[in-house]
Amino acid sequence: MGMFSWKEKSDASLQAGGVIGPDERLPWPQTAVMGVQHLIAMFGATVLAPILMGFDPNVAVLMSGIGTLIFFFMTGGKVPSYLGSSFAFIGVVIAASGYAGPGPNANLGVALGGIIACGALYFLIGLVVQAVGTGWIERFMPPVVTGSVVAVIGLNLAGIPIKNMAPTNFDAWMQAVTFVSVALVAVFTKGMVQRLLILMGLILASVAYAVLTNGLGLGKPMDLSGIANAAWIGLPHFSAPVFQGNAMLLIAPVAIILVAENLGHIKAVTAMTGKNLDQYMGRAFMGDGVATMVAGSAGGTGVTTYAENIGVMAATKIYSTAVFLVAALMAVLLGFSPKFGAVIQAIPLPVMGGVSIVVFGLIAIAGAKIWVENKVDFSDNKNLIVAAITLVLGTGDFTLKFGAFALGGIGTATFGAILLYALLNRKA
Repeated sequence: MGMFSWKEKSDASLQAGGVIGPDERLPWPQTAVMGVQHLIAMFGATVLAPILMGFDPNVAVLMSGIGTLIFFFMTGGKVPSYLGSSFAFIGVVIAASGYAGPGPNANLGVALGGIIACGALYFLIGLVVQAVGTGWIERFMPPVVTGSVVAVIGLNLAGIPIKNMAPTNFDAWMQAVTFVSVALVAVFTKGMVQRLLILMGLILASVAYAVLTNGLGLGKPMDLSGIANAAWIGLPHFSAPVFQGNAMLLIAPVAIILVAENLGHIKAVTAMTGKNLDQYMGRAFMGDGVATMVAGSAGGTGVTTYAENIGVMAATKIYSTAVFLVAALMAVLLGFSPKFGAVIQAIPLPVMGGVSIVVFGLIAIAGAKIWVENKVDFSDNKNLIVAAITLVLGTGDFTLKFGAFALGGIGTATFGAILLYALLNRKA
């Protein structure tokens, strides 16, 4: 079947508990609604990552849509995935650009050059995989390694909201209000509201913040003037890359983490759909690499396939690639709305910090989930030592310097996990 040829299934088949495969779709109205849901699922993290790096959220959302379209075309419309802002870039971008936040990143161009270098390396890995298959990656990056690397991304970032996003005692309490709000939505609601736990928790906490600050004068008031003044339609603030050797060397290795993420996500979709997608793995890596290069060339964050959207697919049993085509087109439209960007900028810093605590924690747990689902045997000292050392290297931000070049926690943890496993896995 062609790239745009989906076999239409009735809504009744879904209600009967049926699965909608990647090459199938519901009628277009229901497909559009599912597209909105995927847009919302990726929204919180895709907007949060650029804010934490000092990027323009509008550009990030626009590039997530364009990146998803690139991925769709490069995989021939066969792999259901949404590409959003990758959190794996946050630590290295902050280190390379010296960003202290909040607000725009003054050295954005330097970070963009590194992101493009990362996309190029990722594309080359995709070419090799397309030529020789995925066996060599799976040998170097078994579940104990990929789980450790994913967990480390969340743990390494934990200090950002706790140290940098709560400058006062009131702000720290507001962070607590925020993550408790998200938790209450996650556990005590059902259906679509529960699916939107991050967004709903953020809205509840923002309302509470406005009441306490604007109403009772307890903290820095919310400033909504930017929303009123922003135009509904307009161009985002594009930025040009600057290619600096040190920054490129620091950021490019993130490609290894993106490979681990994408590999895990495609394996998860294969398991859920019963359709082996390994033959598209190389094209998926190349598509993600090109999307990251395109994003970096315009001022966007590097992108990756999103676990949030895989979670939505698991819950709905709808794996249609048509849904992601719709979601991508919606994201492109949203990227051209300065009003949307102004709403994001108006979110109070401690509320965003509270949401960050949840999101980074969920990333860490996603790593542990890889161990559980793949039944990693921690009675085997090899697995135990690899995971133990990797987690502490990343969480403690263990840094190695090579002259003027420094490899931070996520980098040392990623390469440490791969090299340590290779060393300990040698047959006696």
